[in-house]
This record gives sequence, structure tokens and C-alpha cells, in this order.
Amino acid sequence: MPERTLRPSPLSPTVDFSADGVQHGFLRLPYSRDDSAWGSVMIPVTVVKNGEGPTALLTGGNHGDEYEGPIALFDLARSLKAEAVTGRVIIVPAMNYPAFLAGTRTSPIDRGNMNRSFPGAPDGTVTQKIADYFQRTLLPLADIVLDFHSGGRTLDFLPFCAAHILPDKAEEAKAFDLVRAFGAPWSMKMLEIDAVGMYDTAAEEMGKVFITTELGGGGTATAKSAAIAKTGVANVLKAAGILSGGVETRATTWLDMPDGNCFSFAEDGGLIEPLFDLGDTVGNGDVVARIYPVGRTGAPPLEVKAKMDGILAARHFPGLVKPGDCVSVLATVVAE
Repeated sequence: MPERTLRPSPLSPTVDFSADGVQHGFLRLPYSRDDSAWGSVMIPVTVVKNGEGPTALLTGGNHGDEYEGPIALFDLARSLKAEAVTGRVIIVPAMNYPAFLAGTRTSPIDRGNMNRSFPGAPDGTVTQKIADYFQRTLLPLADIVLDFHSGGRTLDFLPFCAAHILPDKAEEAKAFDLVRAFGAPWSMKMLEIDAVGMYDTAAEEMGKVFITTELGGGGTATAKSAAIAKTGVANVLKAAGILSGGVETRATTWLDMPDGNCFSFAEDGGLIEPLFDLGDTVGNGDVVARIYPVGRTGAPPLEVKAKMDGILAARHFPGLVKPGDCVSVLATVVAE
């Protein structure tokens, strides 16, 4: 069969990515709906460019209930001056803008999970159209990509910056150099349980230096987690040579997620009792949580056991769980 020719993207920027200076605008996506027949999704974007140099693509709100990235990036967009930059910074504080406005992980329009929608499609759903624009327009412009995440409403994480183990060890080393520069309290060599369709994968397959974060959770941000995000993004831009000045060195503890035994999942639903807190040391076979049936009293709880030694790096956040929910994530402390 002949290769399918993709249509042009329906998104149109109101900024010029090649122009010097500071521009605030939108990625406009036509979206006809009941309350606006010729309406649009207007995704805020800022471009700051000054001469020649590397391009950093900075994104938050890939999932709409994760707030450290949007806080750091809306703040950076209002404060970054062109004369402070060598090269270009493209800032999209809320990639999945409909989800961000709704405070939900996925889009209220099409239930699309942006981080499982790549490479997207110009004639697909709203979420797929946004992913396609990043895939075909924004990612090719970038040299480095920083995509902020946290646990959203259903997970809570130790605050870490992360990169993936890659087949290309030179690219892997560049990514971990930026993780080190970010300077989160924890730094992770990350294992994904579902990498298909991820923004991370799209960027890495293009040879972009990609790093990400998990900076807390529970569907909110804290003063501490927001400060980590703000300092981290400035450090990354300095390490990349886009901003002048020295990286604000901070101590970090390195973690590794060696295999699938890191993860524990609920096999039944109910009321969860955590038995360890984030950062606690857990032994192989330890009960990390109990899940109490809530349909009757007197029934014994289901015990969720660790399958390896490590520290608790992430946990389920709400008090009720459903079958299949991730209950805990363990990681091992490793030398840098």
C-alpha cells in the first residue's frame, strides 16, 4: 500500500518561531462545538529568541491535573527577557489545554491522554491534532525538551527529575547531564510501564535530549514543589548555554527503576491503608499497603506486598482504590 500522505496541521500559531524578541500568543486549533460554531482551542505559547543558539522546548500540562510545570512556565513566560537568551526558548505551559482548564488528566472533549496520543493525527480528535502539531512542528525545532509532570490527582511522588536509559549512550549521557543540572532532591533513571504513544518516546526517537519530572502529586502543588520546578528549569537553560550564569548546584540522590518489580498493583478495590511513606525503606515481601473491602465489616484486608528491596518513590494518593490501580513504586538508591 502507498504511504498515507498526512494533511497539513489544522493548528496555526499567532507567533513567529523564527523572529527575535519576546512573543506571547497562541496555538489556535479550530473546534466547532455547541456553544461556539466557529470556535477554537487557544493554547497559550511564548517564544523568546535572541540570535543563534540551541532551542529549548519547555512544556507542562501534558496531563491537566499536574501543576508544578504550569506554575514554573507561566512564571518564566512573563519574566524571561530576550537579552538574557542565546538561542530560543519555546514555552507551552499547558499542552493539553482543555484538560488543564478542566483540572483532569485527560481532555474533557475527547478523553484523550496527551501522553499516549503521539504521533497524533491532523484529522483525528482534538488531542490527536495537538500531538500531531508537536510531533511535526515543535519537536523538530527543539534541541532539548523538558516536559514537567507530577502525580496528578491519583499519585504522589518523591520530587525527582528523570531521563530514560537509551540505546544511544551519547544521547543518554546528555540527558542525564541535564537531570543533574536540574537539581531536584532526587534524580531518577526511569522505567516506563507503558511507553507507546508517549511524548517522551516521540522526542527521543527524533534524537532530542529529553528530560522529565515527577514533582509531587495529589492534584495540587506545594511551595516546595513549585520552587523545585522554577529553579530546575532555570538550571537546565543555563546548562544548555541558553541562559547565562552558573547552575545553582543542589545535592541530589540518584535512583534507579531496574525492572517491573518496582510496581505493585491493586487486585481488588476498597479502602487503602498505606504502611510506608514516601522515602521509607521497604524490603522484599514487606506489606506496603492493605486494601479493606468496603461492602461489609469483618472481612480481612488484601495485602499488597513489595517484590523487591528499595525505597518508596511513589504511592497511590486517594483513599479508595480500584482493581488495577498502581499502589506503589519502589526504586533503588544508586551511585551517580
